[in-house]
Amino acid sequence: MTVASQPWRPPLLWRAAMAAARVVVGSVCRLRVTGDVPDALRRGPLILAANHVGAFDPFVLTAACAKRRIAPRIMATGGLFRAPVVGPAMRAAGHIRVDRREPTVIAAFGTAQVALAEGSVLLGYPEGRITLDPGMWPERGKSGLARLAKASGAPVVPVAQWGAHLVLPWGAPRGMSGRIWWAIRHRPVVRVHFGEPVRFDADQSARAVRVATDRIMDAIVDELRPLRADEPRLPAWTDPKRPLSTARTHRPAARGASPLAAAE
Repeated sequence: MTVASQPWRPPLLWRAAMAAARVVVGSVCRLRVTGDVPDALRRGPLILAANHVGAFDPFVLTAACAKRRIAPRIMATGGLFRAPVVGPAMRAAGHIRVDRREPTVIAAFGTAQVALAEGSVLLGYPEGRITLDPGMWPERGKSGLARLAKASGAPVVPVAQWGAHLVLPWGAPRGMSGRIWWAIRHRPVVRVHFGEPVRFDADQSARAVRVATDRIMDAIVDELRPLRADEPRLPAWTDPKRPLSTARTHRPAARGASPLAAAE
């Protein structure tokens, strides 16, 4: 992939929002960021692939990226772009709309390819939703980020996070005030770790894409294990309103079982 001679630069609005995210996150939790992105990859093209544990983790990831001096363009659900104030701000900041389960979702792939060609860093959730796994481990991934990596040649950095689920409840903004007040009083530790880059060949066959997707999820799981070493099977706190499902359980290739099952 040829990178544009004039790489994409984050707009002032997005740089200001990233600085604000550090303040917001710091007011309700203690953010611990480990790992980093190699200097050679920092300006892109690069894909950050993160696990999704709750409604607050986009703020956490934004703050973590700000601490590491990375300004990613976020691949976010189309619902955010339809919101009256948030939508225009997301578009102005250069983020990429993904209309899941809609025919227009294919447009996001093209937009993301152009963004990578411009030298952007993209941040996406390969699971495509907040995990419903009973142990809050990453679910089986969707193929979008793997396809992007193979089509563009951009490496993928697995980003593992843990603890953001303690700040906002399932179904927020409903019930939000109680959890935020709890977080302000207790300031839980929230961890984010940037792992080692993973690279892929250009094989776009269905099998190769599935293998690449599983490799991305395996890498995230491997980086997540140390972050929740004291919660290897189930989280210490489980939101009673969060639905549970094993329909999309991810089974790491090296172990042949889900992290939840392996801890039993």
